[in-house]
Amino acid sequence: MPGSSQRKGAIRKKPRGNPTAGSGGRVRRGLEGKGPTPKAEERTKHPAHKRAKAKERAKERSGGRRPERRDVGESTVEWVYGRNPVVEALRAGVPVSALYVAEGTERDARLREALLIAVEHGISLLEVPRTEMDRLTSHGAHQGVAVQIPAYEYAHPDDLLTRAYDAGEVPLIVALDGVTDPRNLGAITRSAAAFGAHGVLVPERRTASMTASAWKTSAGAAARIPVARATNLNRALKSYKDAGLLIAGLDMGGEVELPDLQAATEPLVLVVGSEGKGLARLVRENCDIIVSIPMTSATESLNAGIATGVALYEISRRRS
Repeated sequence: MPGSSQRKGAIRKKPRGNPTAGSGGRVRRGLEGKGPTPKAEERTKHPAHKRAKAKERAKERSGGRRPERRDVGESTVEWVYGRNPVVEALRAGVPVSALYVAEGTERDARLREALLIAVEHGISLLEVPRTEMDRLTSHGAHQGVAVQIPAYEYAHPDDLLTRAYDAGEVPLIVALDGVTDPRNLGAITRSAAAFGAHGVLVPERRTASMTASAWKTSAGAAARIPVARATNLNRALKSYKDAGLLIAGLDMGGEVELPDLQAATEPLVLVVGSEGKGLARLVRENCDIIVSIPMTSATESLNAGIATGVALYEISRRRS
């Protein structure tokens, strides 16, 4: 429409920006690099940054202490429940972290004894709802009472030698091969402590562990003598052999009977196999000598715990 150019605002008289400047400078500045790409942990929206922050907060809560290393799949605690098992565990000196009692549980002589032992030894007493007790014991027959036991802290195989040398004594170590019953492990630990052994060695797999049952059978000896765990039993035996110890396997049909074992006074590792299968082939090949216990023909074999006790007694008698 004629004359519309005279309307206010119809024509921009002063262009924005710098009309004399070309786009070259601005484009070059936009193409300039911004430095190296920050690490993933430094980018606030990256998942790695969030994980790093969470790790820092966990470290602050733990006071800077590194978390304990635990084997994959290994439980950090164990539960013993039921009135008789709980009282027996407390009597045997099993290291109990806490005693749990379900609300409304009727108090009888066994529960009163458990409470008395807990108070005498400074064990924490916790009263929890019955539903919580069911959850903790996986709905087992807890009878309203349970105790929590921490995971056993195994020694290193070298610690057993160090213990003997620090005491100025001739090393005597008991190694177990294929002993899967924790009660046998507890009985062997008790015999080892009674007859002067410096520790018990167990492999990491296919063997009994220091559970509450083993603790109870050891009658407190597990607190006085270390139990070490080896990733590979044969490598541990070879290491002991390199350190100058004689490896003696306890098995049927041995070349030497126990009363004739002249090496009893030397640095010695006594290797005990399972009652049914005896020593494994590779373990037997790693032994310097195979020793047997003389028995009447009416008895085929002895329980691993009993056989170890007999052998350790004879070795101790010779050494004394």
